[in-house]
Amino acid sequence: MTIGWLDCSMGVSGNMLLGALDDLGALGQLDGVLAGLPDVGAGISRQRVRRGGIDAVHIDVTAPNAPPHRFLADVLAIIDRLQVPDVVRRRAAAVFTRLADAEAAVHATTRDEVAFHEVGAVDAIVDVVGACLGLHALALDELFVSTVALGAGQVETRHGRLPVPTPAVVELLEGSSLAAVGGPVDLELATPTGVALLAELAGSSRTMPEMRVSAVGVGAGSADPEGHANVLRLVVGEPVNAPAADSWVLLEANVDDMDPRLWPLVIDALLAAGAADAWLTPILMKKGRPAHTVGALAPAEAVAAVRAVLFRESSTIGVRQSPVDKHGLDRQWVTVDVAGQPVRVKVARHDGVVVNVTPEWEDVATAARTLDQPAKSVLAAAVAAAEAALA
Repeated sequence: MTIGWLDCSMGVSGNMLLGALDDLGALGQLDGVLAGLPDVGAGISRQRVRRGGIDAVHIDVTAPNAPPHRFLADVLAIIDRLQVPDVVRRRAAAVFTRLADAEAAVHATTRDEVAFHEVGAVDAIVDVVGACLGLHALALDELFVSTVALGAGQVETRHGRLPVPTPAVVELLEGSSLAAVGGPVDLELATPTGVALLAELAGSSRTMPEMRVSAVGVGAGSADPEGHANVLRLVVGEPVNAPAADSWVLLEANVDDMDPRLWPLVIDALLAAGAADAWLTPILMKKGRPAHTVGALAPAEAVAAVRAVLFRESSTIGVRQSPVDKHGLDRQWVTVDVAGQPVRVKVARHDGVVVNVTPEWEDVATAARTLDQPAKSVLAAAVAAAEAALA
């Protein structure tokens, strides 16, 4: 199991994250990916620099002098053309959708009407795609992040001078699992692109977890304030006392403010992310509010992905988890014939003795429609056929 921890004590930006990933050797494919987008006209240059005496990689993005304003649909179309794994495309699209939603909330419009300026420029596309590509290359099972330093003062933008943290950054922090703090210098330390990447890709905010460090990547920001090392560190290693590969984790969240029509999609997404089971339990919360507890049972290797689904697909802002013991029966699949239709049947044994025979419901339903018979009749026939075959 491999985990990462981002030290954001001097903020976060897209190029700082790219620098840290490049320092770890995780951006080897980025140049080729960008070359496949000649109409975007983007590239990167790397330089080793010192920030506060610390050696780091600074990434500069080369872009056309006057890149066009782009809407979310334009950016998503560019991402869709990328020659990268599907998961990288999905994550990059999710980051830009977060950015669009934040800008829309700040400017009282919709995500589709947001005309990206700073965050929609070519360098932001490179930052988001490169970060998603690099983190995918590292194959981390989980990514933690420290409290994010936001900076202070004011910053010049196309909308004029704005306070730090900027409205978009504050909007991105709302509802995320990130912890943030102002300072320690009067500079913009956390950019919308950097915060959107963390909100989408990182897990909980915390101090550095107990781990055996195997590598450290350091990315440099553009500013070099006196007395402060303006760097982002990505620490990679193996967790101490990591759960065994066959251990199980229960993840739960209480939700009282979500449209109930969304729950079937949430359950499907949890299962697709690797949960062995997912469910809803009606509950009554404080002040008599009706709500649901959404739960998922996941193997250790799927916990990060399942937790990410809970944050992304539901309205929860907190997920609790605890290790659990699971005792499973030995099982096998057999296929039986019901009037010419194949039906898979799960057979479970305890100490070698068959204790459960359960036909796969989708197969039963398909056979019932094909045969124009009641599903209960097909179900009974499948059980009988399986028991006869096992006798």
